[in-house]
Amino acid sequence: MKMQHRSSVEAARAAVRAELRPGQSVELLQELHILTRDALMNQDARRKLKQVYHLYQFIEPLLQELAQDGHPPLLADHGAGKSYLGFILYDLFFKALGRGEVMGIEWRADLVERSRALAARLGFERMRFLGMAVADATAQAGLPERFDIVTALHACDTATDDAIDFGLAKRARFMVLVPCCQAEVAASLRRNKAFNLSRTPLAELWRHPIHTREMGSQITNVLRCLRLEASGYQVTVTELVGWEHSLKNELIIARHAGQGKRSAQERLRAILDEFGLASALGGRFGVAPA
Repeated sequence: MKMQHRSSVEAARAAVRAELRPGQSVELLQELHILTRDALMNQDARRKLKQVYHLYQFIEPLLQELAQDGHPPLLADHGAGKSYLGFILYDLFFKALGRGEVMGIEWRADLVERSRALAARLGFERMRFLGMAVADATAQAGLPERFDIVTALHACDTATDDAIDFGLAKRARFMVLVPCCQAEVAASLRRNKAFNLSRTPLAELWRHPIHTREMGSQITNVLRCLRLEASGYQVTVTELVGWEHSLKNELIIARHAGQGKRSAQERLRAILDEFGLASALGGRFGVAPA
């Protein structure tokens, strides 16, 4: 019986190892509680790791491009939380590269201290963690004037917009964003619902509360993409993983391409006006009052 149990455990470990990317530290995944002490993985942890691995597949080519000619890539991970993404990026790419830096930005002091301790324990010398809100990081003294990549994985509410502010201010070459909830647009739609229903039949798209929330999320991400395009970025929007793994699944990849698009700025303003959002939220999306 013991032999059968041992054999089944070894088979389960082998199956888990087969899911890991080459070079991935088992110790790191155990420290992040993605793997158990027995090097096994439950379904919740598997979903989490699958999301990060999928995101890594999009980020790795950008890092390889940046690392050409000996450049040390500088990456800021906003709303880092427990820094799953930052640690895995460092473990799979930055560690072997031997140059570059990952900076995690997170406002919860306990998570920042935990991440600092883990980085020290693992010898990840080119990881830094700043204890502050995403919105405060842009004006923080002592940070580099420019970052190569800005990431934000499920940064809640307006933290994704704050990460975009940071990326624009730091002239990021790439931004990789997976937005989470955002309540501002939905709240504005809700406040103006009666007026809009009398003004346009399109208001039926957000008359019911569940549609208000969904429409608010959709409009928010469209406005974010237009803002990036107006600021000189080429934007790609795709799915991160299958919807069975996460409902917060939209992936926005922005590559700085040069001059901003006037048409994007005009459409951004037009959408804000059409939905009655300009006065309350124009500043959030980089549009000055008319």
